[in-house]
Amino acid sequence: MGMGGGNKGGTMSEINVTPMIDVLLVLLIIFMVIVPVTPKGLDTLVPQPPKDPSKSEPNDRTIVVQVLSNGAGAPSYKINDNAFNKQDIEPKLAEIFATRQEKVMFVKGDKDLDFSKVAEVIDFGHQAGVDNIGLITPRVESGQ
Repeated sequence: MGMGGGNKGGTMSEINVTPMIDVLLVLLIIFMVIVPVTPKGLDTLVPQPPKDPSKSEPNDRTIVVQVLSNGAGAPSYKINDNAFNKQDIEPKLAEIFATRQEKVMFVKGDKDLDFSKVAEVIDFGHQAGVDNIGLITPRVESGQ
């Protein structure tokens, strides 16, 4: 796009696009290199229902810690249907998992309970050396 008045020695007013292309390529490389960091939460395990419910055998190797709501008071805790105090949970879990090769436990909390109470039990499991901690929800429990 020349803006000449007819003589050959006049000035030319053309836009030099080379620096703009350079800036564009640098920005493209920067945005390709920067990878958004995905937030990582807790890894969860879900117990799978048996394929044939009529042949299901009780598994005494499965450890389920229940956190039960007692209304407005402190929750109660059970390990495989045996009641425990809050301060006794971590030593009992450490005792259970001391001799086990597979360190998997499940935590089941009441739906009316604050999740911080369930998170405390998860922390107790980590402190006892449990590698995999699964959460049992009402939907998982009903088998849907």
